[in-house]
Amino acid sequence: MTTSPAGVPGRPLPGDPGLAASGPSTPFDPLRLCIFTTVALLAWVFGPLAVLVFASIGLAGYWRAHRAGLTRSRCYLRDVRLVLAYLAVIAAAAVAGIAWTVHGWLA
Repeated sequence: MTTSPAGVPGRPLPGDPGLAASGPSTPFDPLRLCIFTTVALLAWVFGPLAVLVFASIGLAGYWRAHRAGLTRSRCYLRDVRLVLAYLAVIAAAAVAGIAWTVHGWLA
């Protein structure tokens, strides 16, 4: 049986080779795929308005995190400033899409 540095039995150390063979592991939960599908569905139904809402929520969250000192993100872009720029471009594209849609309704 492996023990942790504190000597607590039953708590394997990270990277322990016996960890994988110690018992059945929890199956992978593809929750993110469900979330991505839901966001895509909302964007399809509500169009650029949904994109603007999600981009605004992301911008607000990353702005607060950046002000609190976050410099690296788990996002593919890694640098929080790049993520903020990406979200701002998406929000601007959504505003343009909303304007285009409204223009189409009025024409």
